[in-house]
Amino acid sequence: MYCSTTLILLLIVLDIFVYYLQKLHEERNGEQKNPSSSSSLDKRSIHKEEHGGRRNSSLSSSSSYKHFRVFSLAEIKLATHDFDDAFVIGKGGFGKVYRGRVDMGGGIDVAIKRPSFNSNPGATEFWAEIEMLSKFRHSHIVSLLGYCENERILVYEYMPNGSLKDRLHKKRANGSNSSTLTWVQRLNICIGAARGLDYLHTGIGVQYRVIHRDVKSSNILLDEDLAGKIADFGLSRVTPASLSGSTTNVYTDQIISTFGYMDAEYFSTHRLTRKSDVYAFGVVLLEVLCGRPALDFKLDEQQHSLAGWAKHCIKRGNISRIIDPCLKGQVSGNCLKKFGQIAYECLRTCSKDRPTMTMVLARLEFVLTWTMQSVHRAADRKYIWKSMFLEKAWSMFLTKAPRRVIYDGTKGGCDTGGVATTSQQVVSLSRETTLLLKEFTYSELQTATMKFQHDRLIGEGAFGKVFKGWLDRVTYTPQKAGNGIPVAIKKLNPKSSQGIQEWLAEVNFSGRFSHPNIVKVLGYCQENKKLLIVYEFMQKGSLDNYLFKKDVGALTWYTRIKIAIGVAQALAFLHATQNNFICRDVKSSNILLDEDFNAKLSDFGLVRLGPAIGESHVKTCVIGTHGYVAPEYIATGHLYVKSDVYGFGVVMLEIITGLRAIDTTRHGIKHNLVDWARPFLSNKNRTYRIMDPRLQHMYPLKDAQKMAELILRCLELEPENRPSMEEIVLCLQGIYAIKIAPRKPKADTIKDP
Repeated sequence: MYCSTTLILLLIVLDIFVYYLQKLHEERNGEQKNPSSSSSLDKRSIHKEEHGGRRNSSLSSSSSYKHFRVFSLAEIKLATHDFDDAFVIGKGGFGKVYRGRVDMGGGIDVAIKRPSFNSNPGATEFWAEIEMLSKFRHSHIVSLLGYCENERILVYEYMPNGSLKDRLHKKRANGSNSSTLTWVQRLNICIGAARGLDYLHTGIGVQYRVIHRDVKSSNILLDEDLAGKIADFGLSRVTPASLSGSTTNVYTDQIISTFGYMDAEYFSTHRLTRKSDVYAFGVVLLEVLCGRPALDFKLDEQQHSLAGWAKHCIKRGNISRIIDPCLKGQVSGNCLKKFGQIAYECLRTCSKDRPTMTMVLARLEFVLTWTMQSVHRAADRKYIWKSMFLEKAWSMFLTKAPRRVIYDGTKGGCDTGGVATTSQQVVSLSRETTLLLKEFTYSELQTATMKFQHDRLIGEGAFGKVFKGWLDRVTYTPQKAGNGIPVAIKKLNPKSSQGIQEWLAEVNFSGRFSHPNIVKVLGYCQENKKLLIVYEFMQKGSLDNYLFKKDVGALTWYTRIKIAIGVAQALAFLHATQNNFICRDVKSSNILLDEDFNAKLSDFGLVRLGPAIGESHVKTCVIGTHGYVAPEYIATGHLYVKSDVYGFGVVMLEIITGLRAIDTTRHGIKHNLVDWARPFLSNKNRTYRIMDPRLQHMYPLKDAQKMAELILRCLELEPENRPSMEEIVLCLQGIYAIKIAPRKPKADTIKDP
């Protein structure tokens, strides 16, 4: 008995391992397949949805549809009894799905998807799905049987058990919300769906790869055996197999996804990758684990978003809080923990740190093996050995986190930032910085700024002055004003109190990391004790100019929310486990705006490496800007990741009030904005009294109240009670989404320019 069980375990692990190696080999060698034909195809497919016509997709061919039956409208009407509502098995924004019966060499049941007239799906999505499913066939992808061109109707194989969403969340006849799906059934459904997605992402022997772009529980359908199948390819995008790797990019003009499943990185960068599907699948895994939908506004606000709430609980080790009650007693805590770990890694902020679908599939199969083992563990004295064996095999498929990088030479205690001056010896820049950033000569930057003429001055602070210059777009050689690209050149004052350590920290930081919401550093100059940094130029300047200067036009409500989202995404990136940096100087003057009012965080001279694993804080000298510094940092010198959250809360308060954090011209308690505004933030009926009068009440009051609640949470005195930046991003996106979502405008809203 022992030998046979061990043999079965070995075969399972070997099967998973061989499958994984096979996929990995395909990923690495994909570019050797059809390199000449696929490169041009991808350029056409990138803009398919924005500019596509009836059959202009990269998959078009004269034989694309030969295995699909073309139905007449009369046949469709006969199958659905003239679209009788009694045959409706599903409906949504697209229209309705009917159950019908057609003659295809014998009567078979089918699902007939008919778009509503006002949904206007367009020819592009219609032909896109037909072409997609003409090229990809898999046992875990719903099969398309035919179509009717008259009304753009699609005919699919019938899935008798409906969608995963219905089986998890739909109320039963007895009024109960409890799902009848067992843990093993849920695992098998997830594994089936993962197989379908893995095939789309890395399928062996096919010429193309697919990014689904709308992975959600309602698009996972269940056959008679409760096997999960991926459906609905109207929003999918195609890339050629020659572009190997799971992070292949597709840039889209429009953000199209479903709220609750949307990858924040895709939202902020318009950069669609296969890892965007991985993120959405992570949300599906949480739905399976928790038994609740991705978004539920009937719950407390902090639980509206399943991804944000569940990630927070998993990170703090409170996974028992989120598990569907009807699963208790069915499965061991270890299996649930492993399953939750998979979901958590799928939802990582940075796409490159998420696992591939191949890795997700392998690990889900391990969880299923653990589950089946746990059923018999009480009678098996060798269960512990088997678990150790599985743990070892499981570890082969873990996502490896990037190595921590220490760039400022400080590991604890009181750092020296703000003490050293440029008269001291310059510490060598890191090798990564010298490779990634251009080293300018002082003469080049003099030429670019007309010898730092006063009319080129665009800013000044404790560090020194900032000048506008012009460089060649490609070579970064100096140009005359108006030629090439504008840049901002920060020239450090030799007598600056901020000194060389902050210059060094900022250059080294910028040389290693980039993010669409962080101001890009192009290069630096370190010559004869002259220290300069060259940045991308931000056309609209800093946020504080728009909030506090009377001669600058007022920002609309949704522009302000958009700016807050951008900054929050930058901070979430810094705080992510793989980076773990604390900005330490979050303030409105360090938030710069481009020509479209996209916000970017700047000035990282005070940035610090966050606490080591197992520690809660870093002990440093207190450095920051009065009014934005968290109270616990001032009181103890203990710097937390959540100290940045407090500073961001102050910035959001400035955004909605139009008032500075500290203003000596305001008397009494108004001198400190946080102290004055706190009572108004905690009372919904008084929120309107602190809103910026330049908004002229042109904002949704409920959204303003949500902002007030979020700000109040950020300003909690205890760091552990503040939300994470990831939670803040999700909350702000929820507020901004109301503007994006199609709806009839209300009197108290305005449109963004």
